[in-house]
Amino acid sequence: MPTKVGKYGNRKTVASDGSVLDSKREARRYEELLALQKIGVIRDLKRQVVYPLILAHKEFNLRECNYVADFVFTDEDGRMRVEDAKGHRTRDYIIKRKLFAQVYGLLIEEV
Repeated sequence: MPTKVGKYGNRKTVASDGSVLDSKREARRYEELLALQKIGVIRDLKRQVVYPLILAHKEFNLRECNYVADFVFTDEDGRMRVEDAKGHRTRDYIIKRKLFAQVYGLLIEEV
């Protein structure tokens, strides 16, 4: 059975640890990060971390707006790093990237 192709041509991909990722690019980067964590270059690797950007407002019936990071980890210098395996930059992503920098004081690294 063929794999369903996503809106931007991406295909779900299974990593060596059984994790299902949204694209081949994301799976490739995940494998790299797993290897770096195994040898101690990075630590605390997490996937699909949700960061609230705008809180919900019940009075105006507005939902919360979140950014979901593909990968978050601590590098060998002790800095927290946030990465997104980006093949296509949508308008929503560009706005969320700016909001993320404003709210959290960090830049999203695109890989």
